[in-house]
Amino acid sequence: MIGIEEAQRIILDQATSLETEKVTVFHALNRVTPQDHVAPWDIPAADNSAMDGFAFLFAGVKENRLRVCGFLPAGEVRSEPVPPGEAVRIMTGAPVPPGCDTVVPIEDVEEDGAWIVLRGKVKAGDHVRQRGEDITRGDVVIPAGSLLRPQEIGMLSAMGSTSLAVHRRARVAILATGDELLEPGSTPEPGKLINSNSYSLAAQVLDAGGEPVLLGIARDTLEATCDKIRAGLNADFVVITGGVSVGDRDFVKAAIEELGGSVSFWKVNMKPGKPLAFAMLQGKPIFALPGNPVAAMVSFELFVRPTLLKAMGHTRVFRPVVRAELQQSAANKGNRPHLVRGIVSQHEGRYLVSTTGNQSSGRLSSLILGNGLMKLAPESSYAAGELIDVILLDRNFEMTSLQN
Repeated sequence: MIGIEEAQRIILDQATSLETEKVTVFHALNRVTPQDHVAPWDIPAADNSAMDGFAFLFAGVKENRLRVCGFLPAGEVRSEPVPPGEAVRIMTGAPVPPGCDTVVPIEDVEEDGAWIVLRGKVKAGDHVRQRGEDITRGDVVIPAGSLLRPQEIGMLSAMGSTSLAVHRRARVAILATGDELLEPGSTPEPGKLINSNSYSLAAQVLDAGGEPVLLGIARDTLEATCDKIRAGLNADFVVITGGVSVGDRDFVKAAIEELGGSVSFWKVNMKPGKPLAFAMLQGKPIFALPGNPVAAMVSFELFVRPTLLKAMGHTRVFRPVVRAELQQSAANKGNRPHLVRGIVSQHEGRYLVSTTGNQSSGRLSSLILGNGLMKLAPESSYAAGELIDVILLDRNFEMTSLQN
């Protein structure tokens, strides 16, 4: 067996970036750009008003009174200078006209016919957005390798982009193995199980930004397993669940080798998820995960997800790890690191964590109840109040509920 970190290193060392594709700006959301995006112009392109109000030359004000000499809505430009002692009524976003350096909001003046009287304290330059205040022409605004969030999409649009290159999504073939499996929608039978793993893994692929391709179920023969894996090689990655252990009907490892694959490792020193293999076959990474639902999902989190993210251009590929205070005693009596499903919360700036109860690797509800994985060292005991490392799994962590 090899350790978790060593297994991650072996896998990520063999992961290469997928090629790029051109998409519209809208469809670039949550993708990674392979190139720098440089500002083609200043934003704002000119000094403009940050408020609906009146624009004027601050040094030209006498006795807090100004004569109104025009109106400038957004979208129009005034080229004629505004004389000192006069003001132009201006709307938010309109370019500040020549001769003006200050804007006073409408609510801070008193209108008196063709005149306005300033109320309150006004400073030179108030409420004027300066040219290039946001970005300056030639700036690298979005560096290569950036994840394109809604704010980057907005900036790309402001810089005139309608389409751009991004790393394409990883296509991930997902295969379940076992004569005991039935597809969802089937009527449960004695000795049979519903194939939930393919769908939880497909959801994890989607959550990581990839595209799952469901291969169905491989029956427990070497030939059937080879046929299904061969079909999966049309994708970028193949993820198999079940059939990787040492039972009489576990054919995954043999099938990979039969097809000419090179197995890097077969077991990882962890619980859950010990029977886990990684191989390269015709240049495609193959992940053989355990069949137990929790073990399959935890293994995906630790090994498959970071690899998909790296292939899709991400530089941050691991979930955040926090130090959390145990709310009850915990122990790991085994000789492998134990990733215990935990419930993480925050209180007065501290992370708190408690277990989700029974930690059977077949108990999928233990993941539903939790939002993190507690890392318990082998043959160790922990008292309530001790700090331990916890991997955060929930992107909605500490979001608040609707108020009644």
